[in-house]
Amino acid sequence: MSMNIFGEEAVEEKAESARLSSFVGALALGDLVKSTLGPKGMNKILQSASSGDINVTNDGATILKSIQLDNAAAKILVNISKVQDDEVGDGTTSVCVLAAELLREAEKLIAAKIHPQTIVEGFRIASAAAMKSLEKSAIDHRTTLSSKVLSQDKDYFANLAVDAVLRLKGSTDLDLIQIIKKPGGRLVDSYLAEGKLCSISVLLDNVYIYLFVGFILDKSIAVNSPKRIENAKILIANTSMDTDKIKIFGARIKVESTGKLAELERAERDKMKDKVAAIAAHGINCFVNRQLIYNYPENLLAEQGIMCIEHADFEGVERLSLVTGGEIASTFGHPHLVKLGRCDLIEEIIIGEDKLIKFSGVAAGQACTVVLRGSTNQIVDEAERSLHDALSVLSQTVKETRIVLGGGCSEMLMSCAVEEAARTVVGKKAIAVEAFANALRQIPTILADNAGYDSSDLVSRLRAAHYEGRADAGLDMYQGTIASMKTLGVTESFKLKRQVVSSASEAAEMILRVDTILRATPRKREAL
Repeated sequence: MSMNIFGEEAVEEKAESARLSSFVGALALGDLVKSTLGPKGMNKILQSASSGDINVTNDGATILKSIQLDNAAAKILVNISKVQDDEVGDGTTSVCVLAAELLREAEKLIAAKIHPQTIVEGFRIASAAAMKSLEKSAIDHRTTLSSKVLSQDKDYFANLAVDAVLRLKGSTDLDLIQIIKKPGGRLVDSYLAEGKLCSISVLLDNVYIYLFVGFILDKSIAVNSPKRIENAKILIANTSMDTDKIKIFGARIKVESTGKLAELERAERDKMKDKVAAIAAHGINCFVNRQLIYNYPENLLAEQGIMCIEHADFEGVERLSLVTGGEIASTFGHPHLVKLGRCDLIEEIIIGEDKLIKFSGVAAGQACTVVLRGSTNQIVDEAERSLHDALSVLSQTVKETRIVLGGGCSEMLMSCAVEEAARTVVGKKAIAVEAFANALRQIPTILADNAGYDSSDLVSRLRAAHYEGRADAGLDMYQGTIASMKTLGVTESFKLKRQVVSSASEAAEMILRVDTILRATPRKREAL
């Protein structure tokens, strides 16, 4: 006898119904993003329902973060893509697509009356064989780049990304690499700053990219302040620099005469003058404040030869503190306790029609700034996402220096190894192992489909090439043929590929084990 123990509006799905719901959600999400996979992936337009803003992208992480989901299994795939993005910085689409393809194969096996636990055991055997094959094929390489770059002049783009990451000197702190976006007209000539400016200025997909060694703050120097300072001592602060008014809502001050009002204003000015004197007592020649600096304190600081930079946003202040080695101060009574930031030169530069502030020779010598310029916000945003993915993978590759071949080569290599392992497995688990191999082969199939080629022909030829012993064979997406990925230089991070296979197989196992979905009763809003 069954009995309902749940709330009035709670929903319970069991057995086949729960499993079907999980499969449908996961497969739908995989089908949504799989057309963006590979160098010839298609774009998606994301439009905000509230603001109407549009975003044109083929970045899996951006797409998955932007959509609202109601399906539990689909949310699991979104979560593993977020983990992939956090761990490696790329491969978010691949992990989602591979997990969906594993579940597609599992759905066929369940329809053939194979128990989910048997499928899970087979997938674990296959995953171990795939990992072993992947690790065996990995080679040590000191400088590499993910294929996630803009489609044209990718060699120049790769050089820029490599130069930026090599400046980190083994660190994976991408906060030291700042990206500034400046939508607007194109720059015909690159701007060469005096001193340490890398001579890299490349037009990629209508986006101009500049790499500056140092730090650039997207603000302007105060009107009366010096525009150039050498051997800068920088005080970074987050403090109010307007006259000290009573900031209590509804408060009022009554005075008996205009003379009393003048005395009150004079007291405010004297208090601000003392505050400026306390700031100058730190022995600085540059003052950067997160909040506004009003005219009176600005003039007082300028009289003492101190450069003023106001209204630097929180991210800018935090990053400036990081790269100059200073601390953010809010009180100034103990100058000996405040750690100042330092750099060799602060100057105002012009990029296009915009004035920015460049900090050269910062304490964190590995810091640099990439300036992106393009005709529209959408183009510049997509360029930033591509550059971020490339930088993320490169920074990880500095620590895990092994790489594997791309273009579907690694997936086919793992697929062949899994098929070999299936021959040694007894029982129905062998069918699940073969299903895992089929799912891996779907990655090169999707790559070929997205490029507009005959995927059945290409993938069958690629499979035959691997069984013939051509372990470096992969898909040449620009010629539509089978070619040596080693010769073409198509490589991917070993850490990225390992994380994709591991996360996708674990997510598929988790969803396969589901036999009940419980949806809680919606919380009721009580009337006031």
